[in-house]
Amino acid sequence: MENKRDYYEVLGINKNASEAEVKKAYRKMAKQYHPDVNPGDASAEAKFKEANEAYETLSDSGKKSQYDQFGHAGPNQGGFNGFRHDDIFESFFGGGNRNGIQRGANLKYVMEINFKDAAFGLENDIIIERMEPCNTCQGTGSKPGASLNNCKHCNGSGQVQQKQNTPFGQFSSIKPCDVCRGKGKIVIEPCETCKGNTKIKKDVKIKIKIPAGIDDGQTISLKGEGEPNMKGEHPGDLFINVKIRPHIIFQRQGSDVICEIPITFIQATLGVELDVPTIDGKVRYTVPEGTQTGTIFRLKGKGIPFLQSAGRGDQYVKILVEIPKQLSDEQKEILRQFDKISGDEFYEKKKSFLDKVKNILRM
Repeated sequence: MENKRDYYEVLGINKNASEAEVKKAYRKMAKQYHPDVNPGDASAEAKFKEANEAYETLSDSGKKSQYDQFGHAGPNQGGFNGFRHDDIFESFFGGGNRNGIQRGANLKYVMEINFKDAAFGLENDIIIERMEPCNTCQGTGSKPGASLNNCKHCNGSGQVQQKQNTPFGQFSSIKPCDVCRGKGKIVIEPCETCKGNTKIKKDVKIKIKIPAGIDDGQTISLKGEGEPNMKGEHPGDLFINVKIRPHIIFQRQGSDVICEIPITFIQATLGVELDVPTIDGKVRYTVPEGTQTGTIFRLKGKGIPFLQSAGRGDQYVKILVEIPKQLSDEQKEILRQFDKISGDEFYEKKKSFLDKVKNILRM
């Protein structure tokens, strides 16, 4: 890790760069150093890989937050990258990928989970709608028993080569044949179920494993769970965007949990034992006498488990001293009597403030 350059330095941006600026910086470097642009140039390839690594971290809000806090030790590698860097390069030069394989479409799904499930993880089934090969024609698009003709435009391959002039020279890319739509065959009698489209929409059940410690807005990628291409092969990926429902008591800051607890001014003055709620259950905690409002106590190891690593954050308990309203005459009189027998020495901040005021008036 000591030899790694700062990711912001790699992409030539500052820490306040927007998502669009991060992507723009990466696109610029991808154009300049991609191996297809610099064949046989080991230095360019190394810079391209370095830019990929920087982009995969800084384009993901969760990884970026961890990197900003912990440096190269923070980002979690693998499984949470919501964008494949090859997709950017393909947007420059076209085509499915550099091997000429046409991948199917990627799919997105928003999964909403509760606070504790995000903390401790869960496995759950989801139902997604995606295009699947037609069962009637087995994905051929042709009526069962009917013949298929080879496409003359692509000679039955389903692909055609396309050349494109760019500022970096001429590049060749492989595109699906627009005559047969990548199937390599011409349908004479269309399938009655899919109308010759080869695929139909289906509801598919997929088991999702949410890792402990995942944060709001992070993305899980499931390779090969997207839609297949026109030939029913090489499916794209499924990207699960995780949304966490707010908790009625807890707030989250990274791997730490924040909880505010109101107590009476009598409890704050005399001290009190409280049952403090945590994501693990109740914890007995003694609030010492003389606790001021806004005081924060730490419960070590009672926070969120670290994502894909051992250990947990902490829980911070903020004490809010509540002043009673609508006191009875008797209650008010008791407080007045208490105030009479209490001098300023009981109130350190008040005494300090009055001393400062006196000093100002003498000037």
